[in-house]
Amino acid sequence: MTRMPLTSMGSKLWSSLFFIVLLVSCQQPNPQFKYLQGFALGTSYNIYYDGNASEEEIQNGIDELFYELNRSLSTYLPQSDITKINRGDTTVVVDHHFKAVFEKATEVWKASGGYFDPTVGALVNAYGFGPENAMSVIEASQKDSLMRLTGWEKVTLTDQNTIIKEYPDIYIDFNALAKGYVVDIIGNFLHKNNSTNYMVEIGGEIVAKGISPKTQQPWKIAINDPREESQIRFIKTLSLEDQALASSGNYRKYRVDPNTGEHYVHSINPITGSACKSNILCTSVKAPNCMTADAWATALMVMPIEEGRALVEENPLIEALWTIAERKDFSILTSKNW
Repeated sequence: MTRMPLTSMGSKLWSSLFFIVLLVSCQQPNPQFKYLQGFALGTSYNIYYDGNASEEEIQNGIDELFYELNRSLSTYLPQSDITKINRGDTTVVVDHHFKAVFEKATEVWKASGGYFDPTVGALVNAYGFGPENAMSVIEASQKDSLMRLTGWEKVTLTDQNTIIKEYPDIYIDFNALAKGYVVDIIGNFLHKNNSTNYMVEIGGEIVAKGISPKTQQPWKIAINDPREESQIRFIKTLSLEDQALASSGNYRKYRVDPNTGEHYVHSINPITGSACKSNILCTSVKAPNCMTADAWATALMVMPIEEGRALVEENPLIEALWTIAERKDFSILTSKNW
């Protein structure tokens, strides 16, 4: 369950797009739409919107939101709220951003049966995950010690908006859903500024409202083929209208078994603390908001496919797509309503 920190440009989570989602709706200019692009939170962003607000006004508002979120949720800023909490400071009163992300994390942790867990970072680091790193073997005693620090039930948000951890060394990391939250609040900001048609994309996470300027129809999104390292080729296109799309995984970061040619990735089960091979290369989730989609995309990466698919199909608010390695090729699996 690995994702990127809010401000680290060199870190392996916010700065790479695991499941590359390409815009195909906005290639032609439209005078009624404005366009902003830039770099924040360790990745790129693209924003299309209509309305009367000036680009300067919208840009300043978005920059302020980025600042607020880093101050609250960045694990790379030494004076952010989450960094202080991870150091054991029990006096921090968290803001509404932290509270919103905490509550969504709790919701998805419960609904996923614990497969989504913001305290799994200690296990991830111990196993040495990364595209260039071999997976480390950890002893049973070390795993037991790390599991003591793993489990979202060991973290509490009090009525006074402070955080209590069962053990001071528990490390909280919201990077698996915070980027989706940023997309949502920028969308809300555009709506408050009288924009009725917009698309916000940050590092491949997207929320889309209304219609695109090119087609005057719902926004069209294309999902890139993981087999194509240098060419743009799509495996799936979809329409987004008043929906969000988020993805998670080891897109183009899979390993290849030298004996069989099998493609695989390593996945950590936060419930057992064990690491194993997985043929789920990436997952993508559609939901009413991007934070929900982001969290579920992460959970589905580590859940057994059929278990995850059953949970998705029981939930009328989310739809999912899995890219699965099969020998030397890939296949696509979707939930029934995708």
